[in-house]
Order: sequence, then C-alpha cells, then structure tokens
Amino acid sequence: MMPIPRFAFIMEQTLGHVTHYRNMRSTIDADSSVHASWIPLGFPIHGTLETLPVLRSNWSVRASTRARRLLNQSQAPSTYQALFFHTQVTTLLSTGLLRRVPSVISLDATPMNYDAVGSGYNHQSHGRLAEKLKLLINQRPLLAARALITWCDWARRSLIDHYGVPAERISVISPGVPLTQWPTPRPRAEVAGPLRILFVGADFARKGGEDVLAAVTQLSRPTELHLVTKAEIPERPGVRVYRDLAPNSDPLKRLYAEADLFVLPTRADCFPLVIQEAMAAGLPVIATDVGAIGEAVIPGRTGLLVPPSDPRALANAIGAMEEDMARRRAMGYEARRLAEERFDSAANARRILDLMHGLVAAHPREAVRT
Repeated sequence: MMPIPRFAFIMEQTLGHVTHYRNMRSTIDADSSVHASWIPLGFPIHGTLETLPVLRSNWSVRASTRARRLLNQSQAPSTYQALFFHTQVTTLLSTGLLRRVPSVISLDATPMNYDAVGSGYNHQSHGRLAEKLKLLINQRPLLAARALITWCDWARRSLIDHYGVPAERISVISPGVPLTQWPTPRPRAEVAGPLRILFVGADFARKGGEDVLAAVTQLSRPTELHLVTKAEIPERPGVRVYRDLAPNSDPLKRLYAEADLFVLPTRADCFPLVIQEAMAAGLPVIATDVGAIGEAVIPGRTGLLVPPSDPRALANAIGAMEEDMARRRAMGYEARRLAEERFDSAANARRILDLMHGLVAAHPREAVRT
C-alpha cells in the first residue's frame, strides 16, 4: 500500500489571499488522500533579520526569505512529495527546490499584471535595467515550477507572453467561495422600497468607495447603501457602515443575502474575491473593467461595467438597474450559475489536489518519511 503523500502549502497572507487560504485549507484538511502541512506567511516583520533595509522594505524578498528558511527547517526535499506556493512572491529564493521537488506556483496576477494597475496601489515602475532584472528574478522560479495556477486568463496570458511559460503548464483555477456555506440566493422582494446596494472594500479609496458615495447622491430615487470597509466613513441617512466583518462571517453573508445589487467601481485591482462572493449570492454586479474583472462581470449577463473614477456613469448604471427588476433577477441568476461553474472553492481546491497528485505520479520520488 502506497503511503499517503505529504504536501506543503506555502501561502501568502495579505488582503484577499487570507480568505483564499482559509477556504482552501478547510477543504484540503478534510481530504484523506494527503497529509497537508501549512506555512502561512504574514506581512508583519518578524525577527532582527527582517529589519534589514532590503527585507523591511520589500515584501517579495521578505516572503521568499521566510519561505526558504522554513522549508529548509522542515527538510523539504526529503519530507514532502510536492510543494504548493501561493503567490509567486514566496518563491524567489527557491528555484533550486522547485526543480528538485514537484511544485506548483499559484498567483492572482503576475508582476507585469501588477505593474499595469500599480498606480492605484501607489506602486511605481523603476528604470529599464531594474525592471529587466525584476523580470528575470521572477521568471526563474516560474519556469522551474512543474505547473502553474492562475486565478484568471489575464494572468495566464501574461505568464505566456511576458515570462515564456509554456501554455500546457498553466491551469486557470479561481479561488472561489465555499458555496455550501454561502446563502442560497433568494427571490428579491417585489414590494416597493429603496434599492439595497452593497459595497465591500477594506481599501475604501482604491476600491472606489468615494465614487459610490458620489453616485448615490445623483440618483433620483432613495437607496440604501451598505458599506463594508476598514475606513472611518461616517454614517448618514441612507448610508450604513460596517467595520471589521470577518470573511465568511454570518453578518457578512446576511448583507449579501439582503442586497439587491453589488457595486465595486475599483480603480486598481486584479481579480477581487468579493465579486465572486457577490455572484455566489446571486447578485448582479456593477464594476469597472480593471484587471481581470471583465472575465466575471460580463456586461448584460452578470452585470455592467463602467469606467473608473466616473461617478456619473456609475449613477447611470445603478439607475438603469434600479428601474428593471426583471433584468436584475436575470443577471443575478446568471451570476450564481457562473459561480457554481467556476467559483466553488471546495471544487477548485480538489482540482488543485488532483493536479498535485498528478505531478507526483508523473515524477515519482522516494517514499516520504513518516
């Protein structure tokens, strides 16, 4: 009888990656086909070494240093039959390890993708030589990995076009939502009443929160705007603010279940998880065509797209949705159908496990130690 393989999962812990880690872990820990070890890498600085200037100021270097140190401590080549890295910022010092142990790199966006939306994150590109060096440093582990997973086709195309990764090594697997725990979409009430609009964005300014506030003041009919954010936004008539709601918490799910429309006019993003949550709740989505959002928010089918930083266009889109309940319902139904097809976190975690088992079978190694 073959021993149960040991896989290590090295997981970045910033922004929506924390929710992805929790959702993925809940499924994989319950799977008897693998012994999973988890190495979550948080953003805060730890230890004297990480106070050095390069590590203190650069998350990629800090995460990669921390990941390699922990994998060395665990004697990864002899302990694990496969490694999973999310995201690529954890891999920069592990190219040799990636070549020795069958490994998967998972990412929401490539560095080149991030550069394309970087101004919204206060991220600036450097000179040509520095950018060339950055590309080469990131390219080495990406080419060394046996398989890569991207959250979206936007990142898949970048891996091929910018980093030379063979297309056959790449799978598109979105993080998704635990659909069995998420509220089953209910028919929205037909009684007269204000449209309930939901916005979820911890980084209020980057996610377009001010544009939402400006847009609702331009509407001819009253609305209820519900804002989930970390920002200190004062409440006012028609505007409710919720702070520190945990991912997948019952209060957050209740807000999704009670909303009529989800809006995220973000100014800079890759493939935000909150849009997948809204679609899982059967909500039509109004968002901006930023990053890979257009792969989920399909105009006329699952929602509408508006230009960034354009409250008037956002107000017009909200007004059009407010006046047509049948359209909202049809879009919400299609959003949930697409979520069931592409954004089920449990099904997608099992796809990742199947990929890793396939790598182990294709590249057999000595039996792991118990």
